[in-house]
Amino acid sequence: MAVTVQVDTAHPVGTLINVFTVSPDRQDELITLLARATDETLRRQPGFICANFHASLDGERVINYAQWETSEHYRAMLANPEARVHMDQATKIATDVQPRLFEVRSAHYRA
Repeated sequence: MAVTVQVDTAHPVGTLINVFTVSPDRQDELITLLARATDETLRRQPGFICANFHASLDGERVINYAQWETSEHYRAMLANPEARVHMDQATKIATDVQPRLFEVRSAHYRA
């Protein structure tokens, strides 16, 4: 079942944008780990909506764009030991990890 990411100021969600800095030879390894963690654990957490992984063309960054029903759902996931295992593995592959929660303030689409 395909789920469409909803970017909408009328229906706020907890939006995670996580920037991973990674050696280009490990970019695919990190994306594989994050996708597996999402399939095995994260998507089963209360409040999870979706996760998307973006690979920079220079191989040095991976961006995780994820949505949670609320920021509290995201914070609860971080406290889950099963989820922490996966996040700890990701920090061993990436040289820098910068997760931030955001709220959508403006959304624009093709006319």
